Amino acid sequence: MWDCKIIDMTKAFFRGRGSTLALVFLLLLSGCLRQDKQKQDHMDSQELIIFHAGSLSVPFKEIADSFRQQHPHVDVKLEAAGSVDCARKITELNRECDIMASADYRVIDKLLIPEHTDWLIRFAANEMVLVYHKGSRYSDQVSPENWPDFLMRDGVYYGRSNPDSDPCGYRTVLTLRLAEQHYRKPGMASQLLAKDQRFIRPKETDLLALLESGALDYAFLYRSVAEQHGLPYLTLPDSINLGNPDLEEHYATATVDIAGGSPSDTITMKGEPMIYGVTMLRDAPNPDVARDFLHLLLDSDQGMEIMQNNGQPSLVPAATEHYQNIPQEFKNYATGI
Repeated sequence: MWDCKIIDMTKAFFRGRGSTLALVFLLLLSGCLRQDKQKQDHMDSQELIIFHAGSLSVPFKEIADSFRQQHPHVDVKLEAAGSVDCARKITELNRECDIMASADYRVIDKLLIPEHTDWLIRFAANEMVLVYHKGSRYSDQVSPENWPDFLMRDGVYYGRSNPDSDPCGYRTVLTLRLAEQHYRKPGMASQLLAKDQRFIRPKETDLLALLESGALDYAFLYRSVAEQHGLPYLTLPDSINLGNPDLEEHYATATVDIAGGSPSDTITMKGEPMIYGVTMLRDAPNPDVARDFLHLLLDSDQGMEIMQNNGQPSLVPAATEHYQNIPQEFKNYATGI
């Protein structure tokens, strides 16, 4: 309507003056203004599709709420799952996605690079803990030195997530194999992995309801998840909790095979300090708002402060071998190796 008024005013102004050229110019200007308004309306009504690890649910909701305040017309769609499952939605199901945030940066490295993106940024840390509740059997006796003995007892039930779909699942396997070395108990990891398999769930946050209902006594979860949900937990020795960057070589002595990017593939994951990764997909349907979200997420006074407050310490800027491929506007959030 407003551009019609411009045309009417133009006609009135130039009526009787024979200035056809000026009229044409203003008509063209009106069309440009209309296109700009349509472009802005499109920007304001965009979606933003984010696949993320279940352990990022709490901080990402807070970050998304902050983003909505700055972009009130953007529909932010957060979809939580095990990080491997998140990647498979892209590689196998061809789901549209703007941003992928993984609890293990290696999931992006191994499953999405180079076909779907060619860079990632390592942005947060975590560690494995053994979570329980006030009714857990023997919780008053369990310690960092004796927890394997109690988990092996009949009538004590523990849960873990699926190694083929969730990094917390394969990190649990790695933790148990490192624990076998630490406590010098040959066969301990195999015995514990064979026990209570009915309590394996697709992602680690699925175990929370089993803990709250009392179906489980213990569960292997990330420290951040325990703190976000106010659950008591047992800290594990640094040599097994995958949380100490100085023990990278030691952690690498434990390995686990998981399902790969296709049904016939397997990937060997070795123990490594826990590092989260994030990327924007090459074919992101909403790249402009995706860039804005990444800047908010990685900003030390915004997204990274929210991550820190939720028990996931910031690593920004962290070294990455993909530094040269990171878009120029994001290079300040990373360093080269």
